[in-house]
Amino acid sequence: MKRKNVILTMLVILGVVTFLDRINISVAGSSIMADLNLSPSQWGWVQSAFILSYGLMQIPMGAFGDKHGHRKVLALIVLWWSLFTAFTGLAGGLASLLVIRFMFGIGEAGSSPCSTGVISRWFEKGEVGKAQGYVWAASRMGGALTPFVVIPVMAWLGWRSAFYLLGVVGIVWAVVWYWYYRDRTERTDDGVVANLQEAKPVEKQPVPWRAIVHSSQFWIICAMYFFYAFGSWFFFSWFPTFMELGRGFAKSELTYAVAVPFIMSMVGNISGGYLTDKLSAKYGLKIGRKALGSTSLAVSAVCMFLAAFIPGKMAVFVFLSLCFGIFDLMLPSAWALCIDLGKRHAGTVSGAMNTAGNIGGFFCGILFGQLVQSSGNYNLPLYMIAVMLLISAVLFAFINPMKPIVK
Repeated sequence: MKRKNVILTMLVILGVVTFLDRINISVAGSSIMADLNLSPSQWGWVQSAFILSYGLMQIPMGAFGDKHGHRKVLALIVLWWSLFTAFTGLAGGLASLLVIRFMFGIGEAGSSPCSTGVISRWFEKGEVGKAQGYVWAASRMGGALTPFVVIPVMAWLGWRSAFYLLGVVGIVWAVVWYWYYRDRTERTDDGVVANLQEAKPVEKQPVPWRAIVHSSQFWIICAMYFFYAFGSWFFFSWFPTFMELGRGFAKSELTYAVAVPFIMSMVGNISGGYLTDKLSAKYGLKIGRKALGSTSLAVSAVCMFLAAFIPGKMAVFVFLSLCFGIFDLMLPSAWALCIDLGKRHAGTVSGAMNTAGNIGGFFCGILFGQLVQSSGNYNLPLYMIAVMLLISAVLFAFINPMKPIVK
């Protein structure tokens, strides 16, 4: 197997681990709330404590990986968040849980921008969409697997043991990555990777912040991702609790009720990765990137609205599954745009984009809990999310992938 394919396989495994560690607390949400006597509003803050640190550290972690190399940085951050995954099982109340989740988010913040940085150096321009699609599909696979891992362990040993187990998995990955990976590739200006096996170590360059912050494309892509994240973070944080407490799914039913939407998302990411590369090669980046992304977001907004409007367990299951799968068709396009627009500073640009997204996710987590607590209605926040997805679709249409942020 080519070295770049081994590296992609390791990033795929990391995507699975990342979301196993991230979604586990959502699957265990009702049990933790009951055990620690937390209200819906307090639980919203627990969810958002992670999103806050995760969002704030995206740019520093992306720039840190671009500057110092992804071998050490990825190994360090995976080790960090794996330890705090295990520490989650030690939480004794709201305060300790808030601190642990905040520290956990600092580590996970570097996963996506550093993975993007690795892809930008090891894959040719026509391959980056597919590579991003596989990595993001793997993250959704991690979300789909989470209930099958966490719920049996909870039933057998309690919710705390699930966090101990998943913490060990991440530590093993960090050790293997540090042993195998080397920062030895460099992309040329036209996006072609030269001499993958023998290229000189990547040159360290300062981040051109002035060019980045003065680019209108930079701010549009950040705004687009901010509103998109209102939808994505619902699935990463409140979704299992919504299905259980809002629509009456039993604990045993959560395995398929949570897993199937994440599987749909996985299919969406893989399909979106292939579509964005194929359409870009045939019709250009404006069709392959922004037309695909904008259309996917608009259709998903309709599905989210129908999930809120139509009552019943099966209806919400079907429409939320479709929503998750369709709006993640755009995800490889969005992250490939960071490579198109950011060039060798793709890690920094993607980190900034993801920071904006996680600020949106932070507000989603809090607003969802506040709306539920004040109204007693779990459907009301879904209308808010549908509007946010529609705004994201409009913004995506204004992105120009032919106008790089960094020359």
